[in-house]
Amino acid sequence: MSTTAEVATGIRPFKVEIPQEQLDVLRRRINAARLPSKELVGDRSQGVQLATIQELARYWATDYDWRKAEAKLNALPQFTTEIDGVDIHFIHVRSPHDDALPLLMTHGWPGSVIELLETIEPLTDPAAHGGSADDAFHLVLPSLPGYGYSGEPSELGWYTGRTAQAWAELMHRLGYMRYVAQGGDQGAAVTDDLAHLGPEGLIGVHLNLLRRALGSTDGLPAQSEQERAALEAVGTFRSSGFGYFLEQSTRPQTIGYSLLDSPVALAAWMLDHDTDSYYKIAHAFVDGQPVGNLTRDHVLDNITLYWLTGTGASSARSYWEGGQAAARAAGQTPKPVTSRSPSQRSQARSSARRAAGPRPSTPPSSTSTRPARGATSQPGRSLSSSRPSYGPRSRPFAKEESWQFMKQCSRRPGSGAPICKSTI
Repeated sequence: MSTTAEVATGIRPFKVEIPQEQLDVLRRRINAARLPSKELVGDRSQGVQLATIQELARYWATDYDWRKAEAKLNALPQFTTEIDGVDIHFIHVRSPHDDALPLLMTHGWPGSVIELLETIEPLTDPAAHGGSADDAFHLVLPSLPGYGYSGEPSELGWYTGRTAQAWAELMHRLGYMRYVAQGGDQGAAVTDDLAHLGPEGLIGVHLNLLRRALGSTDGLPAQSEQERAALEAVGTFRSSGFGYFLEQSTRPQTIGYSLLDSPVALAAWMLDHDTDSYYKIAHAFVDGQPVGNLTRDHVLDNITLYWLTGTGASSARSYWEGGQAAARAAGQTPKPVTSRSPSQRSQARSSARRAAGPRPSTPPSSTSTRPARGATSQPGRSLSSSRPSYGPRSRPFAKEESWQFMKQCSRRPGSGAPICKSTI
């Protein structure tokens, strides 16, 4: 039975349950993979190296256990809610400190919410990890549309700006009136657009990718060793690591056929991302020497999620949408996000606050063996056209509202939220 909060906000508990048959099929496909001959160079300049893929496939088919990743996900409060016609999957973890600051964190490609799981305990309960309770956050970790267990958009227009509007609506549904946001890779683009929208309640953002630097590094600082190393990494990416970006921005459907047909092809495509991470992952599989959390299991948790949800093509389309949006006239207004009336929203916030504490004791009412695809509103169901406020606000960004890892904060003209980036 649905709770009052679920009815009021349209937020449904969610649980991952993959049938064993799907895992058996995955192993058969891995073992049946037909591999190319060895590369003719001694580095990754021709792509993912054969030895890396051979060892990855061997470990994936024989030693890897998806059930451990499934258990990690299901140990956390997961939910779905329909926003603008698409079911959005998210993890919502409340800090034990009631006055914690809500933090919206968005993953990128080739990532998922799995890459954020290890941040949950230190961020929600920093005191238990040698930090201060004053630094605690309530965490909201959504899966991007077309990624993981979020639904796949069935229409054009889901670029990062539209996703940013959906995120603003998600935070309203959860009753958060004051929050910050963080994002990396595609998540950084969404978070950057969220700052431009300046929705009511957003007080600051943190990005670990300056997306404009991918096009031009003119004007970026190069005084420190760290800054020069970052510029060199950008240069390497633009000269030899841009292949996946170009393909997904122009022909996501073409690459999608192989990504959904072959798990080994999917793994190779996801590994061929950037030079630094590739060599670290290669060392983990070939030499048994992982760096940080880039262990074999952690890497395969993420790849397996893409395979089981069948999101290789739909996630690639997000790059195409970004390219189309960039080609359109600057300043074009994104498609509005459907919302509720002020009175409905007020009731939803109150209900969400009451429900946001302990995890529901009843078993989740929604389970999944695959993501919802092309989710649409139910017949006869309508939402008010009233929207959250996205206009600029006059209240200055107070020092006490900053959070520890924000750097170089500045306010962009016409934006209601400050842009805070780490030094690259």
